[in-house]
Amino acid sequence: MKVLKVETEVVLVTLPSPIGSALGQIRDFGCVLVTVRTDEGLTGENLIFTLNNRRTAVLRQMVDELADLIIGRDAGHIANFWTRAWEDINFLGHKGVPVVGISALDGALWDLAGKAAGLPLYRMLGGAHDRVPIYHSGGLWLSLATDELVEEAGRFAAEGFGAMKMRLGHADPKEDIARVRAVRQAIGPKIKLMADANQGLNEAQAIRLGRMLEEFDLTWFEEPLPAWDLEGLARVSAALDTPIASGETEYTRYGFRRMLELRSADILMPDMQRVGGLSEFIRVGHMAESHDVAVSSHLFPETSIQALGALSNAVFLEYMPWFSPLYNERLSFADGCAIVPERPGWGFTFNRDYIGHLRSSGPQGA
Repeated sequence: MKVLKVETEVVLVTLPSPIGSALGQIRDFGCVLVTVRTDEGLTGENLIFTLNNRRTAVLRQMVDELADLIIGRDAGHIANFWTRAWEDINFLGHKGVPVVGISALDGALWDLAGKAAGLPLYRMLGGAHDRVPIYHSGGLWLSLATDELVEEAGRFAAEGFGAMKMRLGHADPKEDIARVRAVRQAIGPKIKLMADANQGLNEAQAIRLGRMLEEFDLTWFEEPLPAWDLEGLARVSAALDTPIASGETEYTRYGFRRMLELRSADILMPDMQRVGGLSEFIRVGHMAESHDVAVSSHLFPETSIQALGALSNAVFLEYMPWFSPLYNERLSFADGCAIVPERPGWGFTFNRDYIGHLRSSGPQGA
């Protein structure tokens, strides 16, 4: 089975209302939809995105530029594509946009491989779990007032979520503590609570705030430092009892290898578009397992669930439903877990009717 063509299209996904974190306000997303077509009529699909539709055209162009590495070639030789693409981007560098471009095509090829085999990807990759614990990440934003946080946390708990994540980032750490206390009191001690600083602190601030958070029995304290400060993050991790989660802004196995060498985090969080696609997500997962380190996921619940289902050291799927309407299918839940789809490939296919509506009703990416 050979690749005939690669198609990319851009749609703008707009949030009902803006949300806020320490990284700033988020209003919408420029989504690049990737479709790989073959001479046997099968297609593979994947999705990458930008925040606030910034530099969307750059991502799309990167995918289009890399497409010549797979057109006319065996669609099943995914490792071969990855190796050649890694060499191809050497001049531009092995982080950022070039890696996101590789991720886009890598994921579409894996979706295609699963469809060709008639198997979900988690089974093709070894099959560790048919369900993964889930936490709700689509709320509890820094931009909400404390009473709004409490109301939303209660609603998530009533919907059956046994874990959820809130954001930190106020100038006065006592305000963050008051908000965490309010949420913890609202949901009780049995529901797991995570807190994400979104890279908004320095080392001293992170240790101080982390020690103040210890009483709330957080499942993890996420991204307290800027992504590039792996040494500082290691010192924060060593200073605190609360586990540190990080890695969503890290690239490929080489970035995560350094995190493991430094013991920068207790839970690694590969992002499907930054890590280098499903191929690298699995490599990072196995590398972490060899260090007895757990992995979670960052965004992309519809695709990340197949990766986590293949990894025995997977602990949580992040449920962020930003792009769920772009798919025909929906995630299924039971007993605080997401069920890994048994449908072939990713198990999710683009909803062309909805995508057509987005394309006709709004500006296309820039």
